Amino acid sequence: MREWQLTRTYDSTIGEVRWDRLGAAEAGRPPVVLLHGTPFSSYVWRGTAGALAQHRQVYVWDMPGYGMSAKFDGQDVSLAAQGRIFGELIEHWGLAEPAVVAHDVGGAVALRAHLLHGVPYRRLALVDPVALAPWGSPFFRLVGQHAPVFGQLPSALHRALVREYVSSASSCGLHPAVHDRLVEPWLGEAGQAAFYRQIAQADQRYTDEVEERYGAIDVPVLVCWGADDEWIPVAKGHELTSRVPGARLRLIPGAGHLVQEDAPAALTAALLAFLDEDSA
Repeated sequence: MREWQLTRTYDSTIGEVRWDRLGAAEAGRPPVVLLHGTPFSSYVWRGTAGALAQHRQVYVWDMPGYGMSAKFDGQDVSLAAQGRIFGELIEHWGLAEPAVVAHDVGGAVALRAHLLHGVPYRRLALVDPVALAPWGSPFFRLVGQHAPVFGQLPSALHRALVREYVSSASSCGLHPAVHDRLVEPWLGEAGQAAFYRQIAQADQRYTDEVEERYGAIDVPVLVCWGADDEWIPVAKGHELTSRVPGARLRLIPGAGHLVQEDAPAALTAALLAFLDEDSA
């Protein structure tokens, strides 16, 4: 479980980004970029990334403020900043028109990069994305309103809070080692501060800015949704699909918000079928 590492770095304007590339480029199959959500990291894509990399090149990265990437006081980890950095990375990687797969707030980042910064995609798959208002659970909003207070919690209480929060993203329960790995980046002085920082900066206005543009998306779009998602209701998946021309919705039975852990085989199969349409 602990073998997942990101071996490459990119010095972005909001801190060092850790990233990596798997697989080899193959004719007729565009490279794929995977975006994680919060409070997660590229680690949640490890299984899917390995499967996709059998026949295409796959790029994975931890957003600044998350996972193995830089975390520091005063860091701008807003969705606006992440969208800009994603555009920078696509240029840094030299990708002309990649396929993009994005989960949770990674969905908002991918949508902003495409709609506001003109980053071109071949295909876009959105997995339980943060895309439509209102969003943010009562817990998420409470923490966002009182981040400085929560940031002062004793480390043991903070650890317990993060563990409970992360576990609620799964409908069937996380493997203990996976649970530990997802919580680990948020521990210690820097990790604890980073956890509350990213929640405090999670402003709905960053999705409000692009919501009305969804009808202009002109690339193939697949919306995947955990049928048992308690963080973002399935109704949002139906609504998003109806607002994006030609989008298709795939519900994943038995999966909560963290579909990659609850139903990795079903999700990967859906993504492979969608991505392989380019080579059919």
